[in-house]
Amino acid sequence: MTTLNETHDPALTSWVSSANTPANGFPLQNLPYAAFRRKGTQEAFRVGVAIGDAIVDLAALADANPGAPFDGDARAALQAGRETRVNALMALGQPAWQALRLALSRALRTGSPLQGLIEPLLVPQADAEFTTPAQIGDYTDFYISVHHATAIGRQFRPDNPLLPNYKWVPIGYHGRASSIGVNQQFPRPVGQQRPAAEGEAPQFGPCKRLDYELELGVFLGSANPLGERVPLDQAESHVFGMCILNDWSARDLQAWEYQPLGPFLSKNFASTISPWIVTLEALAPFRVAYSRDAADPQPLPYLSSDANRAEGAIDVQMEVLLTTEQSRGAKQAPAKLSSSNFRDAYWNVAQLVAHHTVNGCNLQPGDLLGTGTLSGPQPDEAGSLMELSNGGKTAVALPWGESRTFLQDGDEIIIRAHCEKPGYPRIAFGQAAGTVLPARI
Repeated sequence: MTTLNETHDPALTSWVSSANTPANGFPLQNLPYAAFRRKGTQEAFRVGVAIGDAIVDLAALADANPGAPFDGDARAALQAGRETRVNALMALGQPAWQALRLALSRALRTGSPLQGLIEPLLVPQADAEFTTPAQIGDYTDFYISVHHATAIGRQFRPDNPLLPNYKWVPIGYHGRASSIGVNQQFPRPVGQQRPAAEGEAPQFGPCKRLDYELELGVFLGSANPLGERVPLDQAESHVFGMCILNDWSARDLQAWEYQPLGPFLSKNFASTISPWIVTLEALAPFRVAYSRDAADPQPLPYLSSDANRAEGAIDVQMEVLLTTEQSRGAKQAPAKLSSSNFRDAYWNVAQLVAHHTVNGCNLQPGDLLGTGTLSGPQPDEAGSLMELSNGGKTAVALPWGESRTFLQDGDEIIIRAHCEKPGYPRIAFGQAAGTVLPARI
């Protein structure tokens, strides 16, 4: 587990004044990473760090040769920031990540002698465009919310919503990395759907039950060799950070294809992430205890430890918002569909990494793990329309007079996440936004 250090001091302020605004979400205590370039240019994407409403261009900072505190591991990490994605920095490992965070924190603090050097290198976030922060080699999506699994299972198996393995093993499937992006606009997927009557041919055409999934993503940093498992209490040293994830789902395609091998075309057409990776170190102040109901099976030994129980969960607050063509035309504020919290997940980050590698699977820098839909215990904490509409049976009313059971063309889903507690600056993840375009037939 990451321990608190001077970078977490809630009293720290930055000479970038916008970073000290309580609602900004990118204070000195955050310092998340992205891959960006200036809008309207053909510049190469490069690694940047958010501070307030600005971005520190790491390549430009490396070119400026700042000296201390960018020495030792911090210098090597800063040089890795010259790349177009964060993978090279991820591969250096946790000591380098921590050294660069400390150097950036010191350089951006109020009173830093490096202000005159760094200030001209800042790029306003409003002038930037983003791409995926890491080159994602492999993507695995898990299913770690027992509340989501129960709600979905109840629609198909009212008397036995959870399958027998759910409370013993972190369920997951290998997804498609090539269709993951930021700020996506994607056509409605087309494919096969269940036959209208038994014995008939399946239907084919645009998806009729398009849904979102409220998730977080876990970016892997340092690799483990093939055949070498990662023990639970070392797992988080392999995790670089987290982002927001929306794993769009074509529910009608999924219902027809998922047996016997699980999701396929119903999931691989688009997955939207936020541009920013919030480091696991930045999330250390928001650790909370991880526990199971005493009546449930307790995790097997390779998924259990005293340290993991003490602070294996993370308090991340999330919300889903919707805009439509009608609401945007009328300049209506986005409608909030639901909110939930990552701390309610049945499995945690370290357990996902330990389980993924227990058979010797080798994870690589930039690999992405999805949490699966993060629904909470209350009805208004559902993380998908499939839950909110009870499988399409009950329409969700919107403030401007429309309603939805599933998404329509022109709908935009916005997912936001942040960490907050008394006496500490708000740590934001930014947002993951995606818009549904008409199908291409």
